[in-house]
Amino acid sequence: MPALDRSLISSVPTFHGLTPEQQDDVLADAQSVRYAKGADVFQQDQQAQFFFLLLHGHLRVYRLTPDGQQVVVRYISPGEIFGVAMALGRSTYPATATAVVDSVSLVWPNAVWPRLSERYPALLANTLRTVGSRLQDAQTRVVEMSTEQVERRIAHALLRLAQQSGRKVEAGIQIDFPISRQDVAEMTGATLHTVSRVLSAWEERGLVESGWQRITLRDAHRIFMLAEGNG
Repeated sequence: MPALDRSLISSVPTFHGLTPEQQDDVLADAQSVRYAKGADVFQQDQQAQFFFLLLHGHLRVYRLTPDGQQVVVRYISPGEIFGVAMALGRSTYPATATAVVDSVSLVWPNAVWPRLSERYPALLANTLRTVGSRLQDAQTRVVEMSTEQVERRIAHALLRLAQQSGRKVEAGIQIDFPISRQDVAEMTGATLHTVSRVLSAWEERGLVESGWQRITLRDAHRIFMLAEGNG
């Protein structure tokens, strides 16, 4: 198998602080894997045998509650490391990751993580920083769902998605991967009926534009004001 080009990771924040030779060493244990739209990269509670870096596409990460409901935890964009269960002290994956479009990831066997993290402290520090940021984001969302009205929760969710994966188009800022109203409901702890009602009302006000698995923020500033409770 030909060696992977270090340009795949040289601009990724997780690998900042590593020399080109060190990046080559990290890549020596990786392979590139393609996932078709709808395919699971890993499943909740599955034994964690690999960790990953998304190169292309987008992934949807969700957990199943004990009563079988799906809760969308986050979306993963290119350049993000994920599935590093060992960094969390876990032996299993805490959620399921599914490709929402055809996607490509670099994949490392979990067995190399102790060696790489010990040899390259910058890699460990950058990974822990990423994990910490995601935990902080999860805590923020828990507080939102406990204390905020549904319109504010939806506004916050759309702003996060736009910041993470927004693409400027003529109409505004389009969330650059397929996302449905059901997905927004699962992100915000709301019902599909409520999300549909809110987004339809926002469309009439010219705040958003939504179609088949597409959402565009036409007026991000007014949505921000709604998120802050000033709408």
